[in-house]
Amino acid sequence: MTDTDERALAAAAAGGSERAFSDLMRRHKDRLFRIIRRLVSDEDAALEVLQDSFVAMWRSIGRLDPQRPFLAWATRIAINKARDWRRRERVRRAIRAFLPVDAAAQQADPAPLADEQVAAARDVQRVAAALAEVPAHLREPLVLTAIDGLSYAQAADVLGISRKAVETRIARARAHLSRLCPDLASAAPAPPGAD
Repeated sequence: MTDTDERALAAAAAGGSERAFSDLMRRHKDRLFRIIRRLVSDEDAALEVLQDSFVAMWRSIGRLDPQRPFLAWATRIAINKARDWRRRERVRRAIRAFLPVDAAAQQADPAPLADEQVAAARDVQRVAAALAEVPAHLREPLVLTAIDGLSYAQAADVLGISRKAVETRIARARAHLSRLCPDLASAAPAPPGAD
């Protein structure tokens, strides 16, 4: 889809076309889901946040700046909804700390896994847990560039910050991750390309 086609769809959606809005959501839902999933660290929660994002987008589509790419606008809303979810999750965790833990939920999966799969799964869990510990303002540009494949300029546009701020935050996020997972830092991929 060309930028012109997407702008036409966005303009139609801003004019109230549910079909145009649905087309835009179908085209971008996978990318938005991946971004949200990395920010909230839970697949079920990511689906919930994605739905909340769609509702917020529909409600505010009339305020879309036609000069700005639709995906940047939609990503910004999705990130804000992920931030809202994380704030609510902190409250939920505090409440759960006072509730009894279901012992069945603590049981390990009885299916045996090969040693390599166990080690790889453990590394993925450690990196995901470490990524969750990185402050949100540092994690967001890292997720957008290293995981979702946006350029630094695109990430800057989505986040409403300068390209230099994106570079700085990514460097700080990587340093934070290196401190949390020093043994995995040497295996990490090189920093993403600038553009």
